[in-house]
Amino acid sequence: MEAGAGLVAGSHNRNELVVIHGHEEPKPLKNLDGQVCEICGDEVGLTVDGDLFVACNECGFPVCRPCYEYERREGSQLCPQCKTRYKRLKGSPRVEGDDDEEDIDDIEHEFNIEDEQNKHKYLAEAMLHGKMSYGRGPEDDDNAQFPPVIAGVRSRPVSGEFPISSYGHGEMPSSLHKRVHPYPISEPGSERWDEKKEGGWKERMDDWKLQQGNLGPEPDDLNDPDMAMIDEARQPLSRKVPIASSKINPYRMVIVARLVILAFFLRYRILNPVHDAFGLWLTSIICEIWFAFSWILDQFPKWFPIDRETYLDRLSLRYEREGEPNMLSPVDIFVSTVDPMKEPPLVTSNTVLSILAMDYPVDKISCYVSDDGASMLTFESLSETAEFARKWVPFCKKFSIEPRAPEMYFTLKIDYLKDKVQPTFVKERRAMKREYEEFKVRINALVAKASKVPPEGWIMQDGTPWPGNNTKDHPGMIQVFLGHSGGLDADGNELPRLVYVSREKRPGFQHHKKAGAMNALIRVSGVLTNAPFMLNLDCDHYINNSKAAREAMCFLMDPQIGRKVCYVQFPQRFDGIDTHDRYANRNTVFFDINMKGLDGIQGPVYVGTGCVFRRQALYGYEPPKGPKRPKMVSCDCCPCFGRRRKLPKYSKHSANGDAANLEGMDDDKELLMSEMNFEKKFGQSAIFVTSTLMDQGGVPPSSSPAALLKEAIHVISCGYEDKTEWGTELGWIYGSITEDILTGFKMHCRGWRSIYCMPKRPAFKGSAPINLSDRLNQVLRWALGSVEIFFSRHSPVWYGYKGGKLKWLERFAYVNTTIYPFTSLPLLAYCTLPAICLLTDKFIMPPISTFASLFFIALFISIFATGILELKWSGVSIEEWWRNEQFWVIGGVSAHLFAVVQGLLKILAGIDTNFTVTSKATDDEEFGELYTFKWTTLLIPPTTILIINLVGVVAGISDAINNGYQAWGPLFGKLFFAFWVILHLYPFLKGLMGRQNRTPTIVVIWSILLASIFSLLWVRIDPFVLKTKGPDTKQCGINC
Repeated sequence: MEAGAGLVAGSHNRNELVVIHGHEEPKPLKNLDGQVCEICGDEVGLTVDGDLFVACNECGFPVCRPCYEYERREGSQLCPQCKTRYKRLKGSPRVEGDDDEEDIDDIEHEFNIEDEQNKHKYLAEAMLHGKMSYGRGPEDDDNAQFPPVIAGVRSRPVSGEFPISSYGHGEMPSSLHKRVHPYPISEPGSERWDEKKEGGWKERMDDWKLQQGNLGPEPDDLNDPDMAMIDEARQPLSRKVPIASSKINPYRMVIVARLVILAFFLRYRILNPVHDAFGLWLTSIICEIWFAFSWILDQFPKWFPIDRETYLDRLSLRYEREGEPNMLSPVDIFVSTVDPMKEPPLVTSNTVLSILAMDYPVDKISCYVSDDGASMLTFESLSETAEFARKWVPFCKKFSIEPRAPEMYFTLKIDYLKDKVQPTFVKERRAMKREYEEFKVRINALVAKASKVPPEGWIMQDGTPWPGNNTKDHPGMIQVFLGHSGGLDADGNELPRLVYVSREKRPGFQHHKKAGAMNALIRVSGVLTNAPFMLNLDCDHYINNSKAAREAMCFLMDPQIGRKVCYVQFPQRFDGIDTHDRYANRNTVFFDINMKGLDGIQGPVYVGTGCVFRRQALYGYEPPKGPKRPKMVSCDCCPCFGRRRKLPKYSKHSANGDAANLEGMDDDKELLMSEMNFEKKFGQSAIFVTSTLMDQGGVPPSSSPAALLKEAIHVISCGYEDKTEWGTELGWIYGSITEDILTGFKMHCRGWRSIYCMPKRPAFKGSAPINLSDRLNQVLRWALGSVEIFFSRHSPVWYGYKGGKLKWLERFAYVNTTIYPFTSLPLLAYCTLPAICLLTDKFIMPPISTFASLFFIALFISIFATGILELKWSGVSIEEWWRNEQFWVIGGVSAHLFAVVQGLLKILAGIDTNFTVTSKATDDEEFGELYTFKWTTLLIPPTTILIINLVGVVAGISDAINNGYQAWGPLFGKLFFAFWVILHLYPFLKGLMGRQNRTPTIVVIWSILLASIFSLLWVRIDPFVLKTKGPDTKQCGINC
């Protein structure tokens, strides 16, 4: 993968591939051996032993290994120059005719699984030579031998056919069971095992006791600092921090008490109907029962909240030992963008710069930017970003600055000289700020140029038309801007990889929006770099904590818990939100309360960004299984106790399989290899399918950069996913515009667990739409996605019961994420009831006794107590909690209501709705966007509710004044109900009124209320009209 080799564009379906050198001069490829293949033009490459690969020992005609193996497998098996038959070389698969050769080859090393250094090479060669031969090759060939494929540490054939070894002998069995450590070919019970048992048994027991801590080290080791460091490295990389019992136990008791009180309250309400307002009473009862059900789904997943701590020093001691190669796992980072006019290129560039400058080994970071809009503006801005990164990255690492997004760093209102002792810091900071200002000018110039599209379309610098001029019909495009062969910074150090990707789009194909773009990135990265872990970020979410990847590795690389962790989710934090967070953009209650609660069950839900995934989990594999408890087995002579022992059945596919089963390890991947067609699962790309079997990542060593880029174009073609499991079982799941919920749900159903990581310094920060209309449209998208999931086959109400791997409280949380939009229907009715009661002089409750009033008082006390105790253990402020309550009502009667209607129209009538990308642009004036009024139909329902409640308050007070003292008692209950609605909609009213520089909104509200009341009173009193005295018609009648 060469940096600056040009923009590679092409279509696999149309057999097109071009390289456009439009922006940078191409750099020569590294010639490892000085020879190129005379057939395909790629490098000849090296053998598995590091020597120059020589296909023909007679004439030495230069041919690369893929061409050599293709010629042996599909061609004439002859050297093109001397016409000598190719002989089988070390590491190459057998083909027809090899059995006649008598020369010594490497067959004795074919199943040598103790050779850990060559396992990935064997894997690549075996998968590339076969081109997915499952179901194609000869069956039951007793003499056929296959090269080993290593997934984990165990050898196995590529195809579904297995070599048959003699039953009962000591050869390597072909049973597909994975083991943790390499082991000898002989199994327990063989002579080799017995010999090992004879001698050294005591030494092995002492070693085992020393590892378990039962046998102390020698006295001299206690004072050895190296031993102390080794002991520290053996400690866990993270730990759970349970909430203090003094905080959590009262919280749980109040929840139980509230549940009991709620039951008594609903019983009283149902048994005491209001006969003169039966319709209002029945409506209120239905709403209250639904609210109780919704509260249970939301409350009980918060029963086991936990915190977590990470130990970054232990991570470094274990995987970054001095003088040894860095053992931290590589990470592929995905950034997705669509429309550069709504997602400004400068914002995306800051995100990319923060990724390239993160505190992680540069050779283990690869940043992939997905441009799903095929915009030349995004491409050119990324080219400028790559150039600026050569200066920005060394500056960040030299002075350890935070954050490492330049826009956010230079706008910080803090003392930037704090903790900076280098004398050159001030000078270099000023110079870097000037460089960044010039960079901004260039980016803004590109944006200004892109505002008007030329009639002939965009033209690249070399005169070539931009391949993405038609955004709905264009080839796939890949450009490697920075990489291991051309990505050096200003100090001459290596930079992380930076790759531009725009998947192919053609009319008539389903592209599945963001989920489809993310799946394309999975495949591209699997071909080019294939890191075992992936971090996905929105284009506006920059890395605020440069050690964020290390925080995630403390969980994913932990030998105790890491193997079953599918992803590590970080909370979302935002910049540019007004001080009072009028529309609850920070969403603190969800991220600091709900997500902590889920972390104590099976893990948090995936929220779409700021998440580090395990690649194998996204490939649809199940987590590894631990050893099972042995069941009680009785002898055949006594059938009364236990179960009868069953005789093992011999299988030609699994000779000596019962010995392998003793390991108790998972065989999910092995079973897939023997029973599933890989092409149907992953698609028709041999290189990509090979990468899916590499647990620890890496790319096939024999593949040239040109071949990898060609294959990368293949895997992003628009028809690649046809008749595969992409989007249904693999990768990001299709079927909803909120693909994040579905993706995490599928992983949890397979038995994986997730982790919630909240470092002291927020890992990522992004921007949020602070304008009322944009905020409501964003909430509408989330709610519509939940409705789609509820009506899909993946609904948590009925999906995932098989196997029982999803915990019940976790299911409660997922059910709540899909049905919460339906709460808008009872909420809309409940918010309308106060106004109807005030206008009709009816009420939803009968006159209550002193004893019955205790239920109401106890219910309100339990509600407030639950909230207060929740705030106590979570650390959320009461203002944030109140803003969340207010926006729950605002969003419920507007965005959630429209989501339910649109979802029903889509399911029942097939009417689809378009999702509008949330604008990430910011206003020049601080919080200026907050006061911008943008009309949308989402504003109609809450505005209507506000008006009728205000009119109801005026009418109720006027009626009470008119009817005298006895009318004020029933009025207070109705007024309390109405003011509850008005207070919750108060931020919405402020958004409607826009900016009020001098007059506070509350003054305007009270002025309208009081003016209306006094106007009605004035009409009622009417002091200028003389009152004539006459008989009382009530006493003597109208005809008196």
